[in-house]
Amino acid sequence: MRIDIWSDIACPWCYVGLTRLEAALARFEHSDAVEVQLHSFQLDPTLPNSYPGTEAAYLAASKGLDTATVEQMFARVRSAAAPDGVELNFETLVVANSRRAHRLLQQAKESDPSGRTAWKLEVALFKTHFTDGRNIGDPATLVELAVAAGLDADMATDALESPERDAEVTSDIDAAAQLGIRGVPFFVLAEKYGVSGAQPAEVFDEALRQVWDEVEDNRSSSLSRR
Repeated sequence: MRIDIWSDIACPWCYVGLTRLEAALARFEHSDAVEVQLHSFQLDPTLPNSYPGTEAAYLAASKGLDTATVEQMFARVRSAAAPDGVELNFETLVVANSRRAHRLLQQAKESDPSGRTAWKLEVALFKTHFTDGRNIGDPATLVELAVAAGLDADMATDALESPERDAEVTSDIDAAAQLGIRGVPFFVLAEKYGVSGAQPAEVFDEALRQVWDEVEDNRSSSLSRR
């Protein structure tokens, strides 16, 4: 069974959603037969590689919100993330464009078609951005994370400004638009069923079971007709 995921490194709910799916897969008895593929999405492609203000200032300016509302948003996502072991430090977060990080993820997918290297890298990027307060637009930081995930340093460096990798980012974003995806995270199971948002763990548990059973039923029916 295949799971396609559209997400953005700059999205805290994506961090929560992927963490919850990972936990659900760890509980799922058929997880060894599940292939996960990550796809790029950008909530704000207009951001510079490094933004001079805080996350609170950025959200207030870009969404036209007051500071109190932004702080309430932070409190809500922190509260949702904490039970999953996800630490979100918005006060120290470095606001940055995620495009380079997405190019790097595309390189990870190219280097390891199984998707495992890309998954490891994306989790590291989330932690670097939301927990550690490091700049995901900084080339040195990105290459360091890529090497730790198993990529070659020179290959990772080239990927950061690669037109080919950038075209793959654009292709993923275009595919999301064609599917009607306007927000992330968004999960597509078995290329058929969509799950939107950082759903509770039990939603992922049930979705995995139901879709797996349907896929297996369809496979069995197909074999019996041969």
